[in-house]
Amino acid sequence: MTSKTYSRREFLAASAALAAGTALHLKATPTPAPAESIIDLHQHVEYRGRTDAQLLTHQRAMGVTTTILLPAGRPVKRPSTHDGVANGLQAKAAGNEACYRYAQEHSPRKEFFWGACEVPDLDDAVPEIEKWLKKGAVIIGELKFGVECDSPEMQKIYVLARAYNVPVLMHWQHGMYNYGFDRFHTMLEKYPQVNFIGHAQTWWANIDKGYKNWTDLYPKGAVEAGGLTDRYLRDYPNMFGDLSAGSGLGALTRDEEHTRAFFDRHQDKLIYGSDCADPVGPPDDCQGAKTIAVVRRLAKNKAVERKLLFGNAQKLLRIL
Repeated sequence: MTSKTYSRREFLAASAALAAGTALHLKATPTPAPAESIIDLHQHVEYRGRTDAQLLTHQRAMGVTTTILLPAGRPVKRPSTHDGVANGLQAKAAGNEACYRYAQEHSPRKEFFWGACEVPDLDDAVPEIEKWLKKGAVIIGELKFGVECDSPEMQKIYVLARAYNVPVLMHWQHGMYNYGFDRFHTMLEKYPQVNFIGHAQTWWANIDKGYKNWTDLYPKGAVEAGGLTDRYLRDYPNMFGDLSAGSGLGALTRDEEHTRAFFDRHQDKLIYGSDCADPVGPPDDCQGAKTIAVVRRLAKNKAVERKLLFGNAQKLLRIL
């Protein structure tokens, strides 16, 4: 076999043809776009017996890239825990140490952050919460105890939150947890530097101006804008909303036309959370994944969707 000798002109022409062919090939097979980041404001370790491995699988299956782990206070029997009923956030959720340890194990990827919590009327509640804030907790909560929302014990926690510049997440459930939702505006006014996040049944029921029966924790039907929750979000810069749990999903799906407008007017105040206890995640019956789908379907545009699923949490928690 004899080899051919190429002139400089022939060599340059062949090189150009090869480069053009390579470019066409690259254009035909683009690199897949990376998945969009999602922050889940509301999850728990050992939630209803779920294992650590199942939690990781669950969050990744939902497409969540960063999770905030909310601890329970220590297990005690006293009126504020309804003689122990509220221990483990009434869901077998683990406490501060477990959330901190889990987040640390996954810290290289910044996939998990943690909060700090304690039974508010224990004598050492504030020092206990502060211990975990010093270690890097990014939020106080979930505060889910049978106490008055404006009690001296709770106000000590609000003062601590102000000192560490972290938000406070509260579970509002009439007759059970955080009493006095209708007068919480006094705390919003007294602590304007503290960002509060509302969550759970009484918070979501009160999106409706026509809501009267506070013992009905899961109301259905059309929503009239202007309820107490709507006004708190509108009137107080330091009030935010957590979309999580069945109460959140139910409120968002009971009147989708209202939800579209609600997302639009409070687009800077609402934050995605799952509070989802199932052990697997999608494609099983996963409430957290359903909430993500509702946000994507009912948000006015992509910019609003990204605020609800990522931007608002990132800004409020000052992470990533």
